[in-house]
Amino acid sequence: MRTVHGPAGPTLVYPWYDGDLLNHATVHGADRSGLTRFQQLPPPQVEEALDAILDAHLAVSAAGLVAVDLYDGCFLYDFSAGRMRLIDLDEYRPGPFLLDAERLPGSRRYMAPEEFVRGAVIDERITVHLLGRTLHHLLDSPKGWRGNDDQRRVVDRATRTAPAARYSDVPALVGAWRQAGCRPGCPCRRSATP
Repeated sequence: MRTVHGPAGPTLVYPWYDGDLLNHATVHGADRSGLTRFQQLPPPQVEEALDAILDAHLAVSAAGLVAVDLYDGCFLYDFSAGRMRLIDLDEYRPGPFLLDAERLPGSRRYMAPEEFVRGAVIDERITVHLLGRTLHHLLDSPKGWRGNDDQRRVVDRATRTAPAARYSDVPALVGAWRQAGCRPGCPCRRSATP
């Protein structure tokens, strides 16, 4: 990715990668065929893709940024290579900040309640909520939840209505998620630090 500065401000230019958007907006509505196909992958393959999303947001957290407008339209999955890429990330903002509009941009399916409240504090707990919705949405399927009970509890906590009831930051969420994914007797895949 590179930044081009022009009269309207900076523009992000992404390299071309093969893959399918999980949610491709069209003039006729959303095309979620990529998401449907993704939700049919074996859970370990989905968890590997989720790890890529979480790792990226550990870096976002370390940089002091808050995710805004993160949803399945930001996820490009290469089914041949089994690789998840994040795209269209131009709404990340330094945090915390006060919401000075009626709402933040984004998909209602992913957004936290406070993203619709003028004057609300927008901090890393928004990113936690967005990631919790991502974990839920991508590990779910038309047949139901495909994760384990511990993973479901992590998602439930990350997406609580009250910000103070969520994980306090992205590393706490990622640590809990990775611990929940470990099976009895196995070491955790990775630590939650970038």
